[in-house]
Amino acid sequence: MNSALASTLPSTPPVPAADPALAAAEPAPALSQGPGRKAHISREDIMRAALKLLGPHRSVSTLSLREIAREAGIAPNSFYRQFRDVDELAVALIEQAGASLRQIIGKARRRAGTERSVVRSSVKAFMEQLHADDKLLHILLREGAVGSDAFMQAVDRQLSFFEEELRLDLMRMASDGRTGLYEPALTAKAITRLVFAMGATAMDLPPERLPALTEQVIVMVRIIMTGTQALARDPTLPK
Repeated sequence: MNSALASTLPSTPPVPAADPALAAAEPAPALSQGPGRKAHISREDIMRAALKLLGPHRSVSTLSLREIAREAGIAPNSFYRQFRDVDELAVALIEQAGASLRQIIGKARRRAGTERSVVRSSVKAFMEQLHADDKLLHILLREGAVGSDAFMQAVDRQLSFFEEELRLDLMRMASDGRTGLYEPALTAKAITRLVFAMGATAMDLPPERLPALTEQVIVMVRIIMTGTQALARDPTLPK
């Protein structure tokens, strides 16, 4: 399990149970559990169990409540003590994936010293997550394409968080380097959407093809940066 996921899971706020009486009830005693089942389980335990079931051709939207409960070692009814349904679990995983990935990529940007190194380190950190064991990036890429409207909206919210953080970093770099920046929010959105779209393309590629695609994405991002700086310097350029 990725260290970023482990560090952020405990902060996930509890979601009220659909039935107030259930929320107020005491946890079921161990005797009510079947052989090998856990008497108590947290939201984080269920989320980790769901992550273990994901694979190259398995999105969160394809998981059933029973198989998640079996992986977590609980009775299916115990699932409802933490989540209303699998859809709510999927949204929680999308939010957790977004928070963890922003932490990983944000650290990569902060370690870099120049604009060129920021672009390279950020794109490489993103692409490396395609083959990370925790499958966090896969959650964002797959659910944004094949999930329900609620899943897609949750993914879009996470992308907007990436865009805002990138916008602030781009403005800081433009101020430090006095390069100028045309439409910072739109520039951040163009870069974010490009990188995620290319990540979706790369998701099912063999690992040996990833370095070449990563270099292509780095060049694409630099083209966007060159364009936004040129527009900021010369207001007569066509827009």
